[in-house]
Amino acid sequence: MGALTKAMQTLQHYKGDRFRQADMSFAEFLGEVIERPERNIRNVIKVYADMVRHFVRDGQDEYRNDPESINYLHYDCSRLFVEGSDRPFFADRLFANRLIRHVESLLVGDQQNKIYIFDGPHGSGKSTFLNNLLRKFEEYANTPEGTRFEVVWRLKVPDLVVGGHSMASLAGKISQLLSEEANSEVEGSLTPTKEESGNWLTLPCPSHDHPLLLIPKEIRRQFLDELLENAEFKAQLFNEKKYEWVFRDEPCTICLALYRELLKKEGDPLKVLESVHARPYMFNRRMGTGISVFNPGDRRSQRNVRTDETVQRTLNTLFAPAGKVPYLYSGYAKINNGIYALMDIKSHNTERLMDLHNIISDGVHKVDHIEERVNSLFFALMNPEDKKVLTDLAAFSDRIEYINIPYVLDIKTEIEIYREVFGQHINASFLPRVLHNFARVIVATRLRTRSDAMLEWIQNPGKYELYCDKNLQLLKMEIYTGYIPTWLDEEDVERFTSKRRLKIIAESEQDGWQGLSGRDSIRMFNEFYSMYAREDKLIDMSMLGIFFRKYCKKDKTILPMGFLDSLLRMYNYSVLQSVKESLYYYNEEQIGRDIQNYMFAVNFEPGTTEVCRFTGDRLEISEAFFRRIESRLMVSTYDTTAFRASVQRAYTSSTLTQEILRDNLPITQTALYQQLHERYIHNLKEKVLDPFLDNENFRRAIKEFDQESFKTYDQKIQSDVRFMMKNLQEKFGYTRQGAKEIGIYVIDNNLTRIFSEQISLGQFTP
Repeated sequence: MGALTKAMQTLQHYKGDRFRQADMSFAEFLGEVIERPERNIRNVIKVYADMVRHFVRDGQDEYRNDPESINYLHYDCSRLFVEGSDRPFFADRLFANRLIRHVESLLVGDQQNKIYIFDGPHGSGKSTFLNNLLRKFEEYANTPEGTRFEVVWRLKVPDLVVGGHSMASLAGKISQLLSEEANSEVEGSLTPTKEESGNWLTLPCPSHDHPLLLIPKEIRRQFLDELLENAEFKAQLFNEKKYEWVFRDEPCTICLALYRELLKKEGDPLKVLESVHARPYMFNRRMGTGISVFNPGDRRSQRNVRTDETVQRTLNTLFAPAGKVPYLYSGYAKINNGIYALMDIKSHNTERLMDLHNIISDGVHKVDHIEERVNSLFFALMNPEDKKVLTDLAAFSDRIEYINIPYVLDIKTEIEIYREVFGQHINASFLPRVLHNFARVIVATRLRTRSDAMLEWIQNPGKYELYCDKNLQLLKMEIYTGYIPTWLDEEDVERFTSKRRLKIIAESEQDGWQGLSGRDSIRMFNEFYSMYAREDKLIDMSMLGIFFRKYCKKDKTILPMGFLDSLLRMYNYSVLQSVKESLYYYNEEQIGRDIQNYMFAVNFEPGTTEVCRFTGDRLEISEAFFRRIESRLMVSTYDTTAFRASVQRAYTSSTLTQEILRDNLPITQTALYQQLHERYIHNLKEKVLDPFLDNENFRRAIKEFDQESFKTYDQKIQSDVRFMMKNLQEKFGYTRQGAKEIGIYVIDNNLTRIFSEQISLGQFTP
């Protein structure tokens, strides 16, 4: 029994995790407005925008110092769409930027009613996106940070008989009605109080009006100017579009009629406002309060007009003759200043969309003989083939705004989906980069083969055949991910202007409407992973190639011709750089001395002896001295004269006179030094594997690493292999097994010779 008692006490003390706040008088509400005007003066659009900003942190720009940046940022949407969700939605970088632009535009433009249609192909995750968005909106709107207040009327009712019933018995009946969810549309209640004699009619506004709308429109601006103390907020309130509703909107017909009739009786606006209270607008999707979501199969309600006869009789008694305060409203009132969503424009939702025409165009519709205003957010999901529904609504077109949700085009996001569905442990089954390459193949099926924006930028795609495909899809994927590859030459980086970047990102609106859907990619990954994941062998590129070539034979249009070969070349180049980087351990101090001595020596003729002003080294300046350093800078014999002259010119005209003497920079921070240093290091790394290419002992030592036989190799080979293995694991994320496999792969496939014969550094210009 003790356990039962304890459990029941836990239940007794649990009040729910939702925010609760008691009703407050109008004067108390104004006090809240003065204290926190930004929070307490906002409509549903502002609450929605605040919600997105609350859950989505500020975007990150990896190239924030780039003058050509287009503000294409990385937004972490996990708190909005992933955390706490049974079915997470993963927003790629393109869609995240699209969503943030949509939210920002709501606050800067004219806040007229529109319908926002999230348009995308089957399997792009539209329903998951909207369900998660609405769930987070409901969660946020029911917290102190997201709360928005609504009007509640509290009217004194005389103790008399109406229709043969005493007011006390009516109170009991209405209280019973209000306690039943099936009849939750009855909004009024008659309640006796202990503190005050008589009965009271508590009547929440069916349209969830903001309390400030009860201030007469003619004096609202003056009233708020005198009420508010925050000068900065007042400047926003009186000048920015997002607050126009405060001075433009009127209360609903019921509230307006109540205000006018009470004013006639009381003769004093302040006495009228004593009957006005404010309470948090509690959103509840399941009850259809503030959020209503309709699926295509949901039949339309036949109850177009909502009322309550008991409340109406009470109002008729208070404000005779009858009819001065009509208690009539529609189902749209329940989502006024909320969100109305249609899941796919099909079947009954097509009819609902037609019904929204006048509401969205004019903001009003008829409820019996009265007009009802509706200011809500209207969302809809649509598949491309359903757009024909809108052809009959040409006049409606200027009130429709599309936000595209195509298939994922960001490889990082595609991988997040695999990790969510199959578990984080899948990483351990792949060699580094191979999982990303699986995602690249999937994304390639979703991209259009020809990209005018890419070809306008890269006019000769063939020069990048070692790192990219002829259609530049692999490069486009990197740009969509927010990454500018390091293998681009200097000229093309300079040509990558903001105008060109905008054109490429704009093309994403047409990409992602074909190819493998999200469901298809999950099915294919499951098949691939089940086929190749083993404990004794990591998944490599050969397995990936075999798997997708099988599909290419079945459907020759699934991938552009030669794409898999290009992907393999890009992979080979990347792993080669990783191995070279992992073997590189030259003396950085000596490299710095060489470059400083060279920059000083080019100012003197061969055959002289000078002491370098930067290193203090005594230099025997000769052709042999120059050639030793120039060979490491990859300067050909034919170009030595021109190269020395260009370095000497840059040194005298800029490095010495401006950066060193004028700006007092150390030589190692000058632009010329940095360029020469980068070139020197690059060349050393290119040559780092040369001593090992024909050394069979080095290959066998890698294979036997971690075995007893490894100790039989000479100390130099042991040291080199250990150094490479350590760096591959620490710098590039390889496991010990993966590091062994990739080292053997680079040597067996002779990648160094293949690339060294074709790679060109380009023209160096100090």
